[in-house]
Amino acid sequence: MGKFEIKKTKSGLYKFDLKASNGQVILSSQTYKSMPGCQKGLGSVKMNAKDDKRYDRKTAKDGSPYFNLKAKNGQIIGTSEMYSNTSGMENGIASVKKNAPGATIEHKS
Repeated sequence: MGKFEIKKTKSGLYKFDLKASNGQVILSSQTYKSMPGCQKGLGSVKMNAKDDKRYDRKTAKDGSPYFNLKAKNGQIIGTSEMYSNTSGMENGIASVKKNAPGATIEHKS
């Protein structure tokens, strides 16, 4: 089962990573000014993760595929790592769909 790790950055902002059961980061958030804002974003990932229409499949300037997970209002709520191929990206999306809804939450300092 996956888990969300919430961290406070050196600049005092909050962010979270969704990790698969093997510990690999499969989705990272933007930064938030407050813990409640971060928790709201995390909740949005849980709520939107299973809906394939919420995934925006992209290609970086260097040709690497990646994806953004968007909320219902179109705001980006998480971004993947860069993948070496489209198949890897699709596996990443499948992993978010599988892991996010039931993921535990861990606070890191």
